Amino acid sequence: MPKLKTNRAASKRFRKTAKGFKAYSSGRRHNLGHKDSKRKRHLRSGGSSLVHESDVNRLIQLLPHHK
Repeated sequence: MPKLKTNRAASKRFRKTAKGFKAYSSGRRHNLGHKDSKRKRHLRSGGSSLVHESDVNRLIQLLPHHK
């Protein structure tokens, strides 16, 4: 049986939490100097960044070692 491999693209975009999977917000990696504080504040991940329950099974397949 072959090894279970983690999807590297998904591992960079999602992380496992106690409540489920949390998605990283886009627009927070680089070039933050010219973005105003309000824009960066709204881009911070809050409670709404949890992945919907209907997509969790797909993420479990992509991230088999993050259970």
